[in-house]
Amino acid sequence: MKPSYVKDRDALLTRLSRIEGQVRGVSRMVDEEAYCIDVLTQINAIKAAIDQVGLLLLEDHIKGCVTSAVRQGDQSKVDELVKAVERFAKA
Repeated sequence: MKPSYVKDRDALLTRLSRIEGQVRGVSRMVDEEAYCIDVLTQINAIKAAIDQVGLLLLEDHIKGCVTSAVRQGDQSKVDELVKAVERFAKA
């Protein structure tokens, strides 16, 4: 069974590549001794981008994997989802 995010795979990979570039940019900023606030601003942008990737994955998981499992009478995916949301919310 394929993961439910397959339909958004290209968008996810694009976002992750962009995030990877942002992280390299922050590394470069630190290497070049950029102003602290500028580095922190970029780190906040990276965190926001990662959160968006996570939210898209959660949405796909709910609409795909969880919904399908519940229709088949498998409630374990709901418990798994609750734990995943708890972990995601703590980050």
